[in-house]
Amino acid sequence: MKSLVTGATGFVGSAVVRRLLREDHHVRVLARAGSDRRNLQGLDVEVVQGDLTDAASLARICEGCDAVFHVAADYRLWAPRPQELYQTNVEGTRALLEAARRAGVPRVVYTSSVATLGIPKDGTPGTETTPVSLRDMVGHYKRSKFLAEEVVAGYAAQGLPVVIVNPSTPIGPRDIKPTPTGRVVRDAMTGRMPAYVDTGLNVVHVDDVADGHWLAFKQGAVGERYILGGADVSLRELLFEIADIVGRPPPRWRLPHAAVMPVAYVAEGWARLSGKPPIATVEEVRMSRKRMFFSSAKAERELGYAAGPVRLALEDAVAWFSLHR
Repeated sequence: MKSLVTGATGFVGSAVVRRLLREDHHVRVLARAGSDRRNLQGLDVEVVQGDLTDAASLARICEGCDAVFHVAADYRLWAPRPQELYQTNVEGTRALLEAARRAGVPRVVYTSSVATLGIPKDGTPGTETTPVSLRDMVGHYKRSKFLAEEVVAGYAAQGLPVVIVNPSTPIGPRDIKPTPTGRVVRDAMTGRMPAYVDTGLNVVHVDDVADGHWLAFKQGAVGERYILGGADVSLRELLFEIADIVGRPPPRWRLPHAAVMPVAYVAEGWARLSGKPPIATVEEVRMSRKRMFFSSAKAERELGYAAGPVRLALEDAVAWFSLHR
């Protein structure tokens, strides 16, 4: 089978590529000119240069494909030009799905995020059906992914055979940018996170997320969404686990959210002047007020999905960052 993977040079996308190669798929990847392709080194893939904003290139790369895995996204919690997130995440998704529809691709897997899902006020884990609306989305990244998922649902309703997966917070090897969570792991293992806020998240190994993509391709119901998560942990637990792995003292202080918010505003102000990403963002602080806990029960029940222990994911991430500082 021939599968197209967008975002294949990135963290989750490269894991999906490796999973498909294990199934003897011929893998075609979309890569922008000048993109960092280290995650594809040594892999037997067909690289096609193009961009989600180039409809002509999307039409060409979808031709003859048995499946499309749309993993690419602009994952930034701060951007000097927020419209770029909407251009990539919303309009880029629309353009790719239209190209897949015109090419008659028989199966599409779209990578969304738990960022688009609701969080119950009673502290229980969120599910695929927890009520949520656009006004609940904090920041441009979440809003852009929410709107993109609406585009995908619209194409599914019109007959495009697309399945949606919602990964939680993947960690592991090949986080080359790194992602916001990858920065937390990297900074914690090097002792640059002496304090933390009271928040929580659902953590999963990136390779488990890739397995979930494969299962969604094989068994997912068209138009349905599936949370691909792991374990719910507090940030404190996560940082203490990393400290134990690397043999460092754990962080000592818990900071109130109100104390961190001014730092985030100053960091964003400096980022606008310097052009460098801020060390903390207002969006991150706002999101940290909620515990981002989620249940993968539907994927486990309907797809046979299963995630491994958080400790293994952290060990793999620490090992990779140790070699790629």
